[in-house]
Amino acid sequence: MSTTERPDTLVIGGGIVGCATAFFLTRREPAHRVLVVEQDPAHAASATARSAGGVRQQFSTPENIALSQFTLEIIREPGRFLGEDAEIVFREQGYLILAGENGRSILAENHAVQQAAGAAIALIDGAEALARRFPWLATDGVAAGAFGERGEGWLDPVNLMTLFRKAAVRQGARFIEDRVTGLDVAGERITGAQLASGTRIDAQTTVLAAGPWSGAIAAMAGVALPVGPRKRFVYVLDCRSATEALHMAPLTVDPSGVWFRPEGRQFIAGLSPEEHEEPTPGDLDAIDHAFFEERVWPVLATRVPAFEAIKVTSAWAGHYDYNALDQNGIIGRHPELGNLVIATGFSGHGLQQGPATGRAVAELILAGRFETIELARFGYERIARGEPLFERNVI
Repeated sequence: MSTTERPDTLVIGGGIVGCATAFFLTRREPAHRVLVVEQDPAHAASATARSAGGVRQQFSTPENIALSQFTLEIIREPGRFLGEDAEIVFREQGYLILAGENGRSILAENHAVQQAAGAAIALIDGAEALARRFPWLATDGVAAGAFGERGEGWLDPVNLMTLFRKAAVRQGARFIEDRVTGLDVAGERITGAQLASGTRIDAQTTVLAAGPWSGAIAAMAGVALPVGPRKRFVYVLDCRSATEALHMAPLTVDPSGVWFRPEGRQFIAGLSPEEHEEPTPGDLDAIDHAFFEERVWPVLATRVPAFEAIKVTSAWAGHYDYNALDQNGIIGRHPELGNLVIATGFSGHGLQQGPATGRAVAELILAGRFETIELARFGYERIARGEPLFERNVI
């Protein structure tokens, strides 16, 4: 027998963005009724759970820096936000983004934006200076590097997401396992959501935070949203010759885009493929080991001589909620469907920007405007106009 629920806000998606949205809505207004619909409550295929857990301030867009800085604030004082017993282990080893001669000026321009935002990023100019600071690094073809001296590193993504979810539930938010199968639209509003269970949700506001599946769900309401799943591989490596200095390395990004970082006594690495190399999304158990052998390992072995002898011990795959227009998040009300708020399309940096996005969505719903970080440039309007707002530092 079908039932109808009437929350104040329906949140579609229970990843970090959805959990943070539920948390900040109920933190600010305890009587606000929030229902979060999540089709994968175990997060077996969740983009959040399968991320590498990175937090950085090295972006080219001021809004992205500000979003990540708020996550850093929560990391520093989790008890102030998420409960006295909240603990977050943050490996604050930084990011090191390398550039060749052709990318040197872009790195410097990005660094100026980061400095203006108060980020503790050091611009290291010249191969010799880099080699002195990072003796495990081979600097052939490298002209400069930007290193996060404070406020960058990685954490357990499931831990962060779970803390937000538990805190939201304590504050009165409800989470249910179900799947949205249809959205009803009348005039300039979404009037209801149909769930696979037969339940109908009539909410005053609908928040679309479904990560890689946001584009498909938006289409149910006739909204064109260029967000879909892009499959990414993460390879776990054993390197017996690694020095202690290498185990303390930052997350390092080669000019080619290949990245690696320590993970316990091992390392993880990956590379976002070119458009023509994109793997078919879907089966996350299907790992392309040839991609590592052909595209990732040769770069690693060249950049870090100790990685000439490494062994892949395991690997996993996950999905980016990839915004095909400009790889930047989409945050804001839909200009025509006034009770639809979009929060998706982060293209790999959703974990670190999810907390501030949840706060921004709560501000829009309860105050009618952005109050802490001005995110108007991230609104849907640029999507409708086809005018990209590019983020240069997409990893």
